[in-house]
Amino acid sequence: MDERQALMSFAALSQETRLYIVRILVVAGPGGMAAGAVAERAKVSPSNVSFHLKELERAGLINQKRESRSIIYTANYDGLGALVRFLMEDCCVGHPEICAPAAEVAACCLPAPEGTRVV
Repeated sequence: MDERQALMSFAALSQETRLYIVRILVVAGPGGMAAGAVAERAKVSPSNVSFHLKELERAGLINQKRESRSIIYTANYDGLGALVRFLMEDCCVGHPEICAPAAEVAACCLPAPEGTRVV
């Protein structure tokens, strides 16, 4: 991930509703959620959630796919991982013990099982 992409990602995540939507989709796992379900969970209108989903997709943090008549949104785990790696890239500066705890946490962050609640 380059700096420009990281800035787009951070800009997208700096808004409360969008951050919450990403967290919802991370918990939803690879199966994702329909836009209407995301709107309901985030307690925003369908038009409002559509705007936020578009911004998150543009930033590379979520993906969409069509399933029949629905559009299903999922967390882009590769994009989110790239953002974490961008943050950690220069972390160790020759001292791996500095980053070891954060690297362990990042390594275990797989999609949550379906039905898991957002904290």
